[in-house]
Amino acid sequence: MKVFIIDDEKPAQEELSRILLKHFPDTVIAGIAGSVRESAEWLGKNRADLIFMDIRLSDGSCFDIFNILEVRTPVIFTTAYDRYALKAFKVNSVDYLLKPVDEDELVAAVRKLDYRYPNVKELIADLSPTPARYKTRISVRCGDSYGFLPIERISYFISEDGLTFAVSDSGDRHPVDYTIESLESRLDPGLFFRVTRGCIVSINSIGKVSRYFNSRLKITLKGHTGDLILSRVRVPDFLKWLDGR
Repeated sequence: MKVFIIDDEKPAQEELSRILLKHFPDTVIAGIAGSVRESAEWLGKNRADLIFMDIRLSDGSCFDIFNILEVRTPVIFTTAYDRYALKAFKVNSVDYLLKPVDEDELVAAVRKLDYRYPNVKELIADLSPTPARYKTRISVRCGDSYGFLPIERISYFISEDGLTFAVSDSGDRHPVDYTIESLESRLDPGLFFRVTRGCIVSINSIGKVSRYFNSRLKITLKGHTGDLILSRVRVPDFLKWLDGR
């Protein structure tokens, strides 16, 4: 098993190596890096069966690595911070261990690969992206009956008074049996963006985007009388979405 260790603390690097070689004698420490830059460079040229990854590195967050290149290798996170666990499991996380790492927990984390995936290559294939299936139409309520709207005809989804509405390109509002949260994962992210907690907009609905105070953005939708205010933390992702990235 080829292992790549990403940690900017030498004692942590040595302790991981010691535990792995003690319990898994066939382990090869294929590489060690302490920064985002070094890690991305190594991963761009080499392959590993398993990565141990700390969150805070000498030049940034380990999640920056996933923004630089595609990482399909399974990852076990080892960190002193528990608040990144949810974010970690959105990438290739096998387990999330808090420092100081317990030896038995680390061994159990590695063995997950054995009993879940006898062949590590199978795990890597399982973690590889598959073509996503997004909604092409959505059922809408019309009084006591149901109809449907092609997804390309929907300008935006909005939540109001406990209900969710699909607003068509003609301005008609239709109740739908989804929450904004459940819709977000069902819509093509190339076409739709969640601008606020209660609103997902189509790229075709954007009328005007202007700067707003405190580094926020004001978004005006076609056929919508009110403006939407995009929070500062969402601005970079929104601008990338506008640009088609």
